[in-house]
Amino acid sequence: MNTFYLDTETTGLHPATDELVEIAVVDDAGNIVLDTLLRPAESTAWPDAQRIHGISPDDVAMAPTREDVLPELLALVTGARLVIYNADFDLGFLPEVATAADQVSCCMLDFAEHIGDWNDYRWHKLDSAANYVGFHWPGSKHRAAADALACRAVWQYLRRQDDQP
Repeated sequence: MNTFYLDTETTGLHPATDELVEIAVVDDAGNIVLDTLLRPAESTAWPDAQRIHGISPDDVAMAPTREDVLPELLALVTGARLVIYNADFDLGFLPEVATAADQVSCCMLDFAEHIGDWNDYRWHKLDSAANYVGFHWPGSKHRAAADALACRAVWQYLRRQDDQP
C-alpha cells in the first residue's frame, strides 16, 4: 500500500465558513507529488491566517480551485494510507479524501502517545514534533509542502521507534 502525507493551509479554522488556500502531498520517499495554491470560492480576505502562513488573496487570485484539484488528489490517495498531522482538521476541509484513502492515520495522535502527553485541549504543534525528531525545515513552516515533509519525518521517526525491541 502506498503511503502519502498531506497538509493544507486554510483561510481559518472552521470548515463550515473557511476554505483551503494551499494543499500538498508528499510520497513515502519524500517526493512532493502535489503542491498547489488554491483559490477560495467565497473568501476574499483572511488576515489572521495570512499572518501565519503568509498566503495572500493576491497569491491565490489565479490559482486553481479546490474542485479543480480534487480529482488529481483523489486519484493519488485512493487505496493508499494517508498520514496527516491533525487529521481531523484537514479532513474537515477534504472529507472526500477520508473516503478515498484505504487508511487514514493521525500523526499528531501517534506523536502524543509516543511522548506520553495526551491532552484533548492542547496538542503538540507540528513544528514542536518535527523539532523533536530532528527535522530540518526545507522552507517556511506553515506552508503545505514543508509541513507535509515534516509530517513524514515525524511519522517515519515514530515507525522506527515501533520497530525497536
